[in-house]
Amino acid sequence: MNSVLTTLILVAVLLVSGCPKRSTVEGVYRNDNSSIVLELKSGGQASLAIMGETRACTYTVDRSQITLDCKEADRLVLTVQADGSLAGPPGSLIGALRKAN
Repeated sequence: MNSVLTTLILVAVLLVSGCPKRSTVEGVYRNDNSSIVLELKSGGQASLAIMGETRACTYTVDRSQITLDCKEADRLVLTVQADGSLAGPPGSLIGALRKAN
């Protein structure tokens, strides 16, 4: 009886740990003065507004990297920081983007 219970618990733990987790990056991110607003939506859809000009984009997440692909623009790789903010590529004009409440 103990071995059956142990096996059931082990199977349950493996099933739960193997389930894909919902993306926690979805939401609206802004820089300090809101001149850059990024909205990451479900299904890999996004919108990027820079100084009021909005572009439709798509994105993918690979560990702590978000690759944003907007039409008529280069791909942009953002890094998810420990505090949940997004950092632009080194040397870019994109500073920290923080999740809006």
